[in-house]
Amino acid sequence: MPTAIQSTTLRTAVLGILVNGTLAAAKFLGGILGNSYALIADAVESMTDIFSSFVVWRGLSVAVQPPDSDHPYGHGKAEPLAASFVSLTLLAAALGIAIQAAREILRPHITPEPFTLWLLLAVVILKESLFRFVFQIGNRASSTAVRADAWHHRSDAITSAAAGIGIAIALWGGKGYESADDWAALFASGLIAWNGVRLLKPAIDELMDALPSEELQKEIARIALSCGGVHAVEKVLARKTGFTYWVDMHLEVPKDMTVEDAHEVAHRVKDKIRRQLPRITEVSIHVEPYPRKSADLTSTITA
Repeated sequence: MPTAIQSTTLRTAVLGILVNGTLAAAKFLGGILGNSYALIADAVESMTDIFSSFVVWRGLSVAVQPPDSDHPYGHGKAEPLAASFVSLTLLAAALGIAIQAAREILRPHITPEPFTLWLLLAVVILKESLFRFVFQIGNRASSTAVRADAWHHRSDAITSAAAGIGIAIALWGGKGYESADDWAALFASGLIAWNGVRLLKPAIDELMDALPSEELQKEIARIALSCGGVHAVEKVLARKTGFTYWVDMHLEVPKDMTVEDAHEVAHRVKDKIRRQLPRITEVSIHVEPYPRKSADLTSTITA
C-alpha cells in the first residue's frame, strides 16, 4: 500500500493532467482568435505537460509497488525513469517552440489581440501557484519525477509570461513590432531547455545509483556508532530507489565477539537506522573484526 505522501504525489500528477488539459484548450483557442503564435506555442507546451504528467503518474504508480520475485529490490527506478522522460520532453518542447518561433518571425502577421494579455496573466498566476504546490510535495517525498513535473508547470508559467511581454510590446509598439511575441516565444524556449538539462542530471544520477548527500551518510554512521558493540563504521554505501533508500554498510565489532552476538548487534543497528530514518527501507550489514590487522586498515567513518 502506498504511504500518505506517496498517495499525495499520485494525486498531484492527476491534478496536473486536468489543469494542463483545460489550459491547453483555452490557450490554443485564444491564440487562434487572438492572432498570437506565442499563445499557440504556449498551448503546445501545455499539451506536452499533459503527456508528461501522465508519464509521472504512471511512473509513480509503478514505483510504489512492493518488491516481487522478478524485482527483489522493488520498482523504485520507475520514478527516475519518469523524471528523465519528463526532462527530455522539456528539451523536445523547447526545440519545437524555437524552430516554429523562428519561422513565424520571418513571416508578416497581424498584431495580437489585447484580450490575450488577460488570458496569459491568468495562466501565469495559476501555473506558478501549481508549481509551488507540486514542488513542495516533491520535496516532501524526495521525488525526482514530481519535482520535474513541477518545473514543467513553471516552464509553462515562464512561456506565458514571456508571451505576455511580447504581446504587450507588439500592442504598444504598433507597426513593426508585430513579431515581438514570437521573439518572446524564442526566448522562452531557451529557458525551457535550460530547465530540461538541469532536471535531467539528478534523474540520471539516481538511475546510476549515485551516493546520496554526505549528511545522510554521516547520520547513518552516527546512528550505527550509538549502538553498543559497534567500534567503528568502515563503509556506508546508499542508493535511492523511488521514494526510499537502500543501505549497505560495514561495521567493526570486537574480534572476540561470537557470531551470534555480532548478528544481534547488526540487527540492532539495522532496526535503529530504519526507526530513526523511515526513508531507509533496507539495510545490509557486513561485520568486520576490531581491531583489524594493520595491513587491513582503511579509513573509517566516525561521524
